[in-house]
Amino acid sequence: MPATPTKPSTRCFWADGSEIYNAYHDHEWGRPVTDDTRLFEKISLEGFQAGLSWITILRKRENFRAAFDGFDFNKVACYNTNDVERLLTDAGIVRHRGKIVAVIHNASRAIELQREFGSLAKYFWQFEVDTGKRPKKVAVEVLRTFTTSPESIALSKDLKKRGWKFVGPTTMYAFMQAMGLVNDHQHDCHVRKVAADARANLALSGN
Repeated sequence: MPATPTKPSTRCFWADGSEIYNAYHDHEWGRPVTDDTRLFEKISLEGFQAGLSWITILRKRENFRAAFDGFDFNKVACYNTNDVERLLTDAGIVRHRGKIVAVIHNASRAIELQREFGSLAKYFWQFEVDTGKRPKKVAVEVLRTFTTSPESIALSKDLKKRGWKFVGPTTMYAFMQAMGLVNDHQHDCHVRKVAADARANLALSGN
């Protein structure tokens, strides 16, 4: 008897079918993150994405990690003008002086946040998105309208007050989506429940 064909997994509308994008969607995007290094990496890469597509940044992510010491913000905060020039000659990353300088500058701000709150996670998770007023069925048409939220606007405003750069409300909402501060997998996506369960377990753990 022939095997029953496996039904293809349904993914969010933005997944383009490429291996790298599907892996990112299935195993990273929307899963709750509390690791400070990963949070700093993501907020830095979101800044580099400004004006570009995420797939462009994703394809260069390993190069970014190598160039920025794995986004260890304690190390990045010590970068000097020689490091800026080094990074500007690195063809494996986005060579934009303003964005490079912003990451170095933000690394010092990250250290300040960590000292004040104990961790970046404790700071960022204060801005977890309230989904109570959203439609229960998170359809594609709804998701296309989610570019900011009151929480991303508040986070952007607070970070700017603290001296952070390249942290606009839209950029911060994309950061929140990726780091699991909101579950924006569409209702029929096969990862939505996995992300929801991970968020529930995170809440139960007291993080």
